[in-house]
Amino acid sequence: MAKKVQTKSTEEILWDSANKLRGSVEPSEYKHVVLSLIFLKFANDKFLRRRQELINEHKEAFLDIPEFYQAENVFYLPSASRWSFIIENAKQEDITLKIDSALKTIERTNKSLEGALPDNYFSRLGLDQSKFSALLDTINNIDTLKDEAQDIVGRVYEYFLSKFAIAEGKGKGEFYTPKSIVNLIAEMIEPYKGKIYDPSCGSGGMFVQSLKFIEKHQGNKKDISIYGQELTNTTFKLAKMNLAIRGISANLGNKAADTFGDDQHKELKADYIMANPPFNLKDWRAENELTDDARWAGYEVPPKSNANYAWILTMISKLSQNGVAGFILANGALSGGGEEYKIRKQIIENDLVEAIVILPRAMFYSTDISVTLWILNRNKNERTFEVNDGIKNYRNRKGEVLFMDLRQKGEPFEKKFVQFGEEEITAIATHYHNWQQQNWKETYQDIPEYSYSASLEDIRKKDYSLVPSKYIEFVNRDENIDYDTQMQSLQSELKDLFQQEEALKHEVYNVFKTLGYEL
Repeated sequence: MAKKVQTKSTEEILWDSANKLRGSVEPSEYKHVVLSLIFLKFANDKFLRRRQELINEHKEAFLDIPEFYQAENVFYLPSASRWSFIIENAKQEDITLKIDSALKTIERTNKSLEGALPDNYFSRLGLDQSKFSALLDTINNIDTLKDEAQDIVGRVYEYFLSKFAIAEGKGKGEFYTPKSIVNLIAEMIEPYKGKIYDPSCGSGGMFVQSLKFIEKHQGNKKDISIYGQELTNTTFKLAKMNLAIRGISANLGNKAADTFGDDQHKELKADYIMANPPFNLKDWRAENELTDDARWAGYEVPPKSNANYAWILTMISKLSQNGVAGFILANGALSGGGEEYKIRKQIIENDLVEAIVILPRAMFYSTDISVTLWILNRNKNERTFEVNDGIKNYRNRKGEVLFMDLRQKGEPFEKKFVQFGEEEITAIATHYHNWQQQNWKETYQDIPEYSYSASLEDIRKKDYSLVPSKYIEFVNRDENIDYDTQMQSLQSELKDLFQQEEALKHEVYNVFKTLGYEL
């Protein structure tokens, strides 16, 4: 029988690549080195595919005209910027200079990449020649087009953050949102047309997957405008790179900047917000900073010790008249006291909360905690509107909140992680939309250990807690146990065990007696 060959995942291959650098550069640089090279390989693979298409169409005369590539959202790569050139020169002493030159040439040739690629980055790192050559060989083995549904750049970024979180000492809750969670948010808030905003966009994975939602539902990407902001300059560049290689136009502000201290979209009113801000971000403002910020108007000033409610109020302030927000937060935000309690109470009384959905553990690479998906809605009134695949007839849901518990959902993913399957996402979103619809009494029902439609009065009685388990019915299985039957079963099992023990003792006794060592 032939031995089964186990193929490595892209993440594992890239981890091998990072290990090639060990001792050569700081761990905090690993992900940026690898991701830049992944970009070059990805851009090259798409370029070669488009080049072959032109050849197949007998358009050889246009092979070196950039517009014939850019029209298909493919970057034109001059010969010295192609991966084959880099691999051919991988063992040359000036390979890092050649890579810097390749990145600069690609950015200059393709205007959509302006400000997105590293500038003279590799030649400044002082990389060990042999280790870097080995890294290039490893990257060369990755087929970047094997599964284009994957957000490769974002997935790798998330994976590397988890691997180096301890080494870098960050602990900021900074990570990329897994694709299945983004897909769930998109299916629930349905960002068909208008402006999408993410105040902590990271590597841009939210935008990538939300546009895939539009494609899935036969929508038009031109009906969507994208706005985002990112604090870290290297991640800001990474987001621009991630979006550019997919032909996605976005306004990420003029620079990398702190959303709280330097809002790049002050006048924005978004139709949809999709976000996964850093969990429990500490000391996000000084004692007397941002105390009269317009984003807190009508609410308490968020506590400086934790930014969870600052993110919530920022997103509320950015919502348009019919705006909907779907975002992830740590579970502590569901029931905190002090200023958080006062803000949460006001948000609930203002009837902005549409749904609270608790997610399974182990969905993120960099934390195994269970987190919550919040859905806020500016307009819970009855309304009808047309979408690409039908008519939506929403009932009046004022004074109601849907609670859902998904902790028993999900499927195993890469051994120790959990993700939602496509059918599961559809089922969850359908249950939520059934609750929203005009005929909801025919299609929706509360399900123990899964969902409950709570009234505002229910929430008041629970002192404005948004913890789903306070509302969703849980079955006490202990009540269904027949004590006498259970004890009889246990009695029988113990009797069998004792009999087996006696038989074993007798057998051991005889063995020792035969050997002349009677016990």
